[in-house]
Amino acid sequence: MKFEKRYCSPPELVTLLQKRGLLINNEEKAESYLKNIGYYRLSAYFYPLLTLPKEDHRFKPNSTFQQVMQIYRFDRKLRLIIFNEIEKIEIAIRCAIVNITSQETKDPFWMANSLYFVNQHRYSNTLSLIDKELKKSHEDFIYHFKETYTDMYPPAWELSEILPLGVITEIYKNIKGKRTQKKIAQRFYLNIPVFESWITLITLTRNSCCHHARIWNKENAIKCLFMKRMQRPWVNHEINSKRIFCNLCIIKYFVDIISPHNHFKQNLLNLFNNFTLIDKAAMGFPGNWEQEPLWL
Repeated sequence: MKFEKRYCSPPELVTLLQKRGLLINNEEKAESYLKNIGYYRLSAYFYPLLTLPKEDHRFKPNSTFQQVMQIYRFDRKLRLIIFNEIEKIEIAIRCAIVNITSQETKDPFWMANSLYFVNQHRYSNTLSLIDKELKKSHEDFIYHFKETYTDMYPPAWELSEILPLGVITEIYKNIKGKRTQKKIAQRFYLNIPVFESWITLITLTRNSCCHHARIWNKENAIKCLFMKRMQRPWVNHEINSKRIFCNLCIIKYFVDIISPHNHFKQNLLNLFNNFTLIDKAAMGFPGNWEQEPLWL
């Protein structure tokens, strides 16, 4: 089917939304939001306010543009809370992978050495990404290394500082020797498959936050793995790995290890108290979620 939709100006979009049943008290303000945020981005936040079938684009009675903006602001604030915690997790994961592998191999330059990786094709792709990041890096420590030493690549602890988390994750997955991978995973009381699964989800969630993408009701692209017997507090009930509550649980799990006296739970409770319109069940939250062992 050929795409035939035409561009609509903010005033035209306000009229369109009103025809579809959305109540807009301040048309000028709504036009400003559509001009600065964009209709396409905001349209994702219409979804809970639409009648069935959603494809008809008809709003439920008494749905307002203010409600749309409330959901949008909730999602934005949720991203900020999540990103603040993921920063701690990302740094801790980088340190664990670099420090433990450096200790096991006794080679500061292991990250750029094919001998330490299983799949050589994946290693070659990773090395290309390392070369790309080195070439474009303006970090002082990279300049210093290039000017001071004759080695082709900096040591792993320097490289890890300029590589995206996704590349670090791929490096971990390709490390030769289960012993090293196991030691890294056990730093967080996990087995190898679950650790890989969880850091992949953390990476995807981080990328969504960085690109200001919707996360509040978006389905995860991967299905997470879980351990049958956890060494640390976890949830007692099965959770939907496609919903954001799963991401939040995994973030809480890591943060409790890295920063035991964190305020992640309280920040979430405060957010929900400020945005009572939000349906937590649609986000995958079970009843009395805050009483689960992980969240106590």
